[in-house]
Amino acid sequence: MKKDVEALNLPYLLHPKLTLLVTCGPFEESNIIPIAWSVPISRTPPLVGIAVSPKRYSYSLIEKYRVFAINVPTYDQLNAIKVCGSVSGRDKNKWEMAKLTKEKAKKIDTAIIRECIGHIECVLDRKLELGDHSLFVGKVVAAYVEEEAYASGILNTLKFKPPLHLGKEVFTTTL
Repeated sequence: MKKDVEALNLPYLLHPKLTLLVTCGPFEESNIIPIAWSVPISRTPPLVGIAVSPKRYSYSLIEKYRVFAINVPTYDQLNAIKVCGSVSGRDKNKWEMAKLTKEKAKKIDTAIIRECIGHIECVLDRKLELGDHSLFVGKVVAAYVEEEAYASGILNTLKFKPPLHLGKEVFTTTL
């Protein structure tokens, strides 16, 4: 027998999803937001999307500065992901609380996270307001990854364990 799923929990039928740490805002003031709702949109031109609630501080930073960087963490960074998702960058320094290191992005004015294995730098192409979240579509201006974690053009999960969000506060990874 199948049971109905409430609208609030509907997104979790589409999980697990790779959890990312998105950085935004000028380098010195940069903030971090964990994102599980992301999507590749186009190869040519290279476009990616992230869904962000207007309630989030990062929403206003992306809107104002029009850049963001997608950082690909490992499962070992799960505590940092949880810290970054539990406090607001309006009030707290997530970098210090999560014990993450800022590095300058290659082509945009924001920070990337040194401890992450991959980075996708984006310039905001457009914002689509869709219900209780907006989809920020970023044009990719740079993408780079640790060689060991990327084999034959895909993430190598034998060398890197991705943090996969199941829903709410529950995460898993690959074997």
